[in-house]
Amino acid sequence: MHGRVKLKSTAQQEEEKRKEREKKLKIYLTSRDACFTKRKEGVLDEEVLLLTQQLLSSNPDFATLWNYRREILLHLETVRSEDEIQRLYEEELSFLEACLKVNPKSYGSWHHRGWVSTRLPRPDWARELSLCERCLSLDDRNFHCWDYRRMVVRVSGVPVDQELQFTDRLIGSNFSNYSSWHYRSTLLPLLHPGSPEAASPQREPPTSSACSSPSTSPQTHSHRVCEEQLLKEYELVQNAFFTDPNDQSAWFYYRWLLGRAEREEMISCVYVSREGERVVVAFSRPVNALSVGLLLVVDGQPQQVNWRSAHPRLRHSPMWICDLPPGTISDTSNEHNLTVHWTERHTHRDCALYTGRSESWCRDSATDLELFRSELSVEKSSVLQSELQSCTQLLELEPQNKWCLLTIILLMRALDPLGYEKETLAYFQTLKEVDSMRTSYYSDLCSKFMIENTILKMEYAEVRVFSLCEKNLSTLCHLDQLLLVTHINLSSNQLLGLPPQFAMLQCLEVLQADDNAIENLEGVYHLSKLEEVSLRNNNITQLSDLKILTTCPRLARLDLRGNPITQIANIQSQLAELLPSITELLL
Repeated sequence: MHGRVKLKSTAQQEEEKRKEREKKLKIYLTSRDACFTKRKEGVLDEEVLLLTQQLLSSNPDFATLWNYRREILLHLETVRSEDEIQRLYEEELSFLEACLKVNPKSYGSWHHRGWVSTRLPRPDWARELSLCERCLSLDDRNFHCWDYRRMVVRVSGVPVDQELQFTDRLIGSNFSNYSSWHYRSTLLPLLHPGSPEAASPQREPPTSSACSSPSTSPQTHSHRVCEEQLLKEYELVQNAFFTDPNDQSAWFYYRWLLGRAEREEMISCVYVSREGERVVVAFSRPVNALSVGLLLVVDGQPQQVNWRSAHPRLRHSPMWICDLPPGTISDTSNEHNLTVHWTERHTHRDCALYTGRSESWCRDSATDLELFRSELSVEKSSVLQSELQSCTQLLELEPQNKWCLLTIILLMRALDPLGYEKETLAYFQTLKEVDSMRTSYYSDLCSKFMIENTILKMEYAEVRVFSLCEKNLSTLCHLDQLLLVTHINLSSNQLLGLPPQFAMLQCLEVLQADDNAIENLEGVYHLSKLEEVSLRNNNITQLSDLKILTTCPRLARLDLRGNPITQIANIQSQLAELLPSITELLL
């Protein structure tokens, strides 16, 4: 076998690699220990700077060494001239670029670069933006780089329109660039801000133009975009999802475009009951009334009251309750004027309790607040109708596309939630078949939409009876909108329980929830007006499941037929002892 190269066996090769690794590890650990020793001794010189550089070049995710390096640099700042500091930090930036080549997603490297950039006497922000562009061209979802770029933009004052053009370039080269779509959603409200929400009755309306001049740099915003720009965005994103219907990035952005701005923080309802001498205040979003500064004034006199949420588990709740001192408003021959001040938001709401009235309220309805659907201009309505037709055409080409199906549902919600209710239900059924892994999510989303529709119907009819029977509900939501409801029917659904938020139905008198799979009644808590509860054919199994009903002092009728609990021996006597107020018990 003369003339042939002798090859090492696999075992020999592995042994040599192991020895090489051990040699490198020994050098690395020796250098690390030397760094720790010098830091403990307080050494802050260039020799240690070089030593940490050697270690970080091979392992840029060593946070302790980055901290030590910053301590050294801060010390050198005190003994160097400005030009020397400039050169020192420029060398540091070059070193950091080498570290980012080792690991482009190194937390430590990006954090240290941000620190160095802000310490430079004469920073070159154009260089930093160029670095970000290079890194994002290699990985357009490098969130460390995106965070760093946003910092550079903020500190250097890059105009918003310039950043929007940057997203144009990235999206133009790759429609699947989710990070660029997201960044675009933060820039548009700054460059093309929309009109503010209609002023609430208790607040002065702010002045603002529909499309004002761009800010100098991205700041906090209200996520609302003027209609003219919104219509242009529909066209851009439509090009994206028609190019690749299965890519989720553009669909997510499109869903954001169809969404509504966050609601203004306000008091949406004040309810007063003479009988219980109780005041209920509802907010546009969950708050902690114990920390936001609520002041109740009755007939010009501030009241010392204790606020509580509808349920102990709701620390942040859209609804808060207080009991007035006895005799404050109990006399029906007197008229009373109440005002709730939200001092933190400099807003308030008034409510008058007239002579002979047992209760009173002052509220904004869901339709007034555009809670579930924004009013559309003729132009926007026409564009959305066209978008709906385009998505329907795309669905014919891609009948299994879940993103297209979901977007059609959202477009129908934006255009006419009640008019498209039947079609929406059909599309949800198709979605569950196409994307069976997310059936529960679609069921919950469908439940949410059905509840919204029922709330709209109830308000149009101006009634306090709420029926959601046979809607296939899997969850309950928007319960803060049902404060004034006296009768609710939740029968023939798929509910497993009544959540803590159910306790916000403070005016409820009759609860009917037959033919579900209800196991717990956690939300039936301190409903002081509740008189009748029907829970036929559910899954109430033990006496402890009903203990919560002891908090409802007026409960007189309880129907438990068809529940496993009815099979327990002596259950009737046990229930009579647990709930002595009940006069009609059906087992």
